[in-house]
Amino acid sequence: MIGYVTIGAKDVEASLPFFDAVFGAMGRERSFFQGGWAGYGAKGADADCYICPPFDGEEARPGNGIMIAFLAGSKAEVDSAHAAALAAGGADEGAPGPRPADSTSFYGAYFRDPTGNKLCVFAKT
Repeated sequence: MIGYVTIGAKDVEASLPFFDAVFGAMGRERSFFQGGWAGYGAKGADADCYICPPFDGEEARPGNGIMIAFLAGSKAEVDSAHAAALAAGGADEGAPGPRPADSTSFYGAYFRDPTGNKLCVFAKT
């Protein structure tokens, strides 16, 4: 039911290498960067995730208890996205693996972007 997601960034341009790496590991790409906004989506498709400064002009800050989860196509994409996030300056919040530990249907990884937003990449197994 989610149509699109926006993620506030303290410095959108400085955040682009992080999101390029994470979404690139999932087979997605940046479709534009204009007017302080960047859009990401499936290759050749409209953007469905936007990185932008907050509308109210205040500093972007992570919400406590808010997390965005992105569906990956496979466990390998989850592993790749997590590794890309850490290599691009993200902070680890949970290595790739089943959740809970004995799950046979959920495989996820957790990390924070340079602004501190908590993100998950997961695959249904």
